[in-house]
Formats: sequence, structure tokens, C-alpha cells
Amino acid sequence: MDSKYLQRILLARVYDVAHDTPLDYAANLSRRLKHDVWLKREDQQPIFSFKIRGAYNKMSRISPSVLKRGVVAASAGNHAQGVAMAGKTLGCPVTIFMPITSPEIKVKSVKSFGAKVKLVGDSYAEAFAAADAFRKRKGLRLISPYDDADIIAGNGTIGLEIMRSAKGKLDAIFVPVGGGGLIAGIATYVKSVSNNVKVIGVEPMDSDAMTRSLNAGKRIALKEVGIFADGVAVKLVGKECFRLVQKYVDDIVQVDTDETCAAIKDIFEDTRTIVEPSGALAVAGLKKYCSRLNRNGKGFVAVNTGANMNFDRLRHVSERAEIGERREAIIAVTIPERPGSFAQFCATIGDRGITEFNYRFADEAEAHVYCGVQISSREEGSRLIATLKRNDYPVL
Repeated sequence: MDSKYLQRILLARVYDVAHDTPLDYAANLSRRLKHDVWLKREDQQPIFSFKIRGAYNKMSRISPSVLKRGVVAASAGNHAQGVAMAGKTLGCPVTIFMPITSPEIKVKSVKSFGAKVKLVGDSYAEAFAAADAFRKRKGLRLISPYDDADIIAGNGTIGLEIMRSAKGKLDAIFVPVGGGGLIAGIATYVKSVSNNVKVIGVEPMDSDAMTRSLNAGKRIALKEVGIFADGVAVKLVGKECFRLVQKYVDDIVQVDTDETCAAIKDIFEDTRTIVEPSGALAVAGLKKYCSRLNRNGKGFVAVNTGANMNFDRLRHVSERAEIGERREAIIAVTIPERPGSFAQFCATIGDRGITEFNYRFADEAEAHVYCGVQISSREEGSRLIATLKRNDYPVL
């Protein structure tokens, strides 16, 4: 056991600015999954993200003379807000490098704390390279978003709060994974007090650096990462984070964009709060994990890490949530270009609702139909495709 981390977590300076967030029972989700599900509400922090914990714990331990010169950080958004708020609290000038693709709501929040923002590149890696060059040129301290003992310890206070507040049996804690600082901190604390509670990470399929690294036994750098869950869009996990994850994390679950959107809807239905994609990963992974279990009645916690969602993304999330819940099937079908063929296609679809539709002329012989069809389950979607194929409709 890493006794130094346990001590660091117990002495972490987070509560000058961070809240001991509630552990809320998700009644609707629990009823559907037939397991007790609790949500750790880090979306209720002052910056609507857990990131204030690690950032403040780190910066509060830096000497006043260093803070006076200023600090620099790179982030897609939430770490930037944490550093900016900590800087304002401690009277420290802050410069943040953010990818051009960062959500506007996060950029505005960083600026509201008085930090200088520089938008650079299309990814965290490019923003970090620019921040590191700026640090060297100006002689400033760089605040890592995850690969730092004080950052990890600050995040570990979430694990402390969960273990202290958990009601009834607790079987597993689900944690989003980006660079690894959050799950490293939580897992290190949890395993120091109980080996019976599993710590399970959740990654997007298109940003799976931790999964690949664990499989390889060494850190693997991704060439590209998805940006939908921008809060975890990391090409290379932290060195110290990886060491702790190897030692203490039980499993990693991967989820796709549709499953993440469905989880955003699940959280909304239980809390009336809209979390950002990375903030919903834990619930998405929890649901997937539950689908593999052959018994009910377990107790799970999902860490809702943030709620900094751009409003204009909500329509996209709503549409993809239906697919993630297997309530909509998106199909592309080729039909003959002749009178009556479209009516026959509609008859084959039956009385199912159509959520979207596009008819495109291909040539004199055929046309392409793209449509969204309401379904009640994945099995019904499979039956629909089988029916279309039996009626000689090529499904793409």
C-alpha cells in the first residue's frame, strides 16, 4: 500500500474551495438495473467539475514567491477552470493554453476567474506543447492536470468521501479515465481501506489510452483521440497514474458515444442535471457492466465528474441517446427506383415511428433511403433488419 499517498489524501488542502459533494441515490436507474446506484455529485463543485480538488491542493503547496510569478497549465477545460479558480483564490497570475476545440462554456469560465487564455491546436497534446514552451520561456511553474502526486491526492479525497458516506453494501466504484489522475487517487484511497470494493475505470472507445497501456504493460501513446468526451481526450496517460492504476484498479470498461449520450439522459432523469459527456462516462460504464452480471442487488457508485456542457450540443446528445438506449435504429437501405417501391418499403417498416428520413435518387435503377426508426429494444432492431433483408432490401 502507498502509505505516502494515504497521508497526502488525508492532509489534502481541498476544502478551502471544494465541497464534500453529496452521494445521491439514483432511484430510476436503480429500479431499471435492479442494483442500487449512487451518484457522486462532483458536478456540484463551484466550477461544476472535480478538477478544483487537485488544482487547489497542488497550488496551495507552492511557495508564495513562485505563485507570485504566475503559473501555466494546458487543458481542454475543466482543469483550466480549477487552476484559474485556485489562482484567483491564492492571488496567483494564471495563463491557460486550451485547444481550439474546447467548449465555449469552459473558455468563458476560465476567463471569468481572471486567467489569460490562449487557444492553440486541435488537441490537448498540442496545447500542452505550447504551454510547456511558454513555461520554459517565462520561467513559470506548470500545473499538470493529472500526473502529479498532489493532484492525485486531491482527487483521492473523492474516494475518502465515498467510503465515508456510502450507505449499505458497496461493491464497486465507477470512475471516468482520461490521463488517469482521478482514478489513481480514488483507487489508492479505496484499496487502503477496503479490498472488497472494486474500482472500475470507464473510457471512450475512441480515447482508450489506459486500456491499451494496461494490455501492453507499458504506456501507449495514441495517434488520435475522439473529442466528443473532451474531458478525457488524452493521447498518453500519466506515468505515475499508470503505476497506481496497474496496482489498484480492477477493470476498465469501454463505452461508445451513443452509450455516453444515453447515460447523460439517465442522469438527467434522476437529478434534473445535464452533465457533460466525460461526466456521464461512469454511469455509461456502470450500465454496461451490469448487463454482464447474472445476479441483482449489488451496490454501485458512479462518479459524475462534471457538468460543463455547451447548450448547443444538447440536440445531438438527445438524438444519440435514443440509439444508446436501443430505442432507435439508424438504417440505410437501397430500394428499386420504380412506382410503388417506396410504399412497399413503408409497409415493411410497419407502424413503427420514423424519427428522421432522407430519400436520395441514385440512378434510374435504384434509390438510397436513410432513416431512423423507433424500436423498443436491440432485439427488435435486429428483427427489423432481418425482415428488410428477407424482403430483398439491401441494408447497408
